[in-house]
Amino acid sequence: MAEVEEEQQLQNSSVDQGGTDEIITEGASVVRGELPQDDAGPPKVDSEVEVLHEKVTKQIIKEGHGQKPSKYATCFVHYRAWAESTQHKFEDTWREQQPLELVIGKEKKEMTGLAIGVNNMKSGERALFHVGWELAYGKEGSFSFPNVPPTADVLYEVELIGFDETGEGKTRGDMTVEERIGTADRRKMDGNALFKEEKLEEAMQQYEMAIAYMGDDFMFQLFGKFRDMALAVKNPCHLNMAACLLKLQQYDEAIAQCSIVLAEEENNVKALFRRGKARSILGQTDAAREDFLKARKLAPQDKAITRELNLIAEHEKAVYKKQKELYKGLFGPRPEPKPKSRNWLIVIWQWLLSLFHMLFRHKTRKDD
Repeated sequence: MAEVEEEQQLQNSSVDQGGTDEIITEGASVVRGELPQDDAGPPKVDSEVEVLHEKVTKQIIKEGHGQKPSKYATCFVHYRAWAESTQHKFEDTWREQQPLELVIGKEKKEMTGLAIGVNNMKSGERALFHVGWELAYGKEGSFSFPNVPPTADVLYEVELIGFDETGEGKTRGDMTVEERIGTADRRKMDGNALFKEEKLEEAMQQYEMAIAYMGDDFMFQLFGKFRDMALAVKNPCHLNMAACLLKLQQYDEAIAQCSIVLAEEENNVKALFRRGKARSILGQTDAAREDFLKARKLAPQDKAITRELNLIAEHEKAVYKKQKELYKGLFGPRPEPKPKSRNWLIVIWQWLLSLFHMLFRHKTRKDD
């Protein structure tokens, strides 16, 4: 098992190139995407309305970068959809944790308006589209899944994760195993190059695209060397996304990416280290220490792990000292115990007994 890189390398310049010894969970084909506010209805957008088609308008929520996809490009998108008249949300790929694969020019009829919108987006862009019913679910709507009323105009909140210009409109399902793994690996390498240039958001989009090619339905069919090849691409993408997220201070998401790896490979040192780092920053000291201790057991010579454990110990010592000073004297010095008050009835009784005893002795002597 390779040692964990130094902290600065982990966060600034190092990327995992992959290897057959790195395995991740089959359920990790989820593309990250930035989960919008759920159950809050369509977003309120103040940007300029752009007319893309007689029945399609667009408002940008977040700017993207690069070129726009051309016809037959394979696009990966996250989206939420509402029937405008009822505000009923009938689709949410963020909640389902699976992006939509959309080939421009080969989309389903009810996706025509959505495809027009995606065709006018850049990678990383998020936008709100208004699509007339004629380019959505039509006059009759849909009474199965999704459930869409008749003649319903649709509002789409869409994020274009990325796209591949295949030139022939191949979907993932049409690719051979080698083509899918090869395409994912190229995305991973592109992400590594962007990572080294500190283009973290763009790097994550490449890793997300690579992961999208390694979906659960695909992984379940793989055995032997092909499975090893796919895992060697997929696992480093999650680890490198965690490194990006640490730099972007998105610590909860970094923890999630590391946990995906550790769910399948519990002794992955890099995942333990990066998750421990994120937990430590969030103040989850006990959980962070547990990750670092396990990582140190697996890589006892690693200085970065030892340093993080020392930092936790120093932090806890400082917190204890501060708390001790804070509460010192809060209730004043401990009062001295008061002397017990004497019971005067007993004192008088004892005095009377003593007096009686003296008188008795005196009388006795006199009688003698």
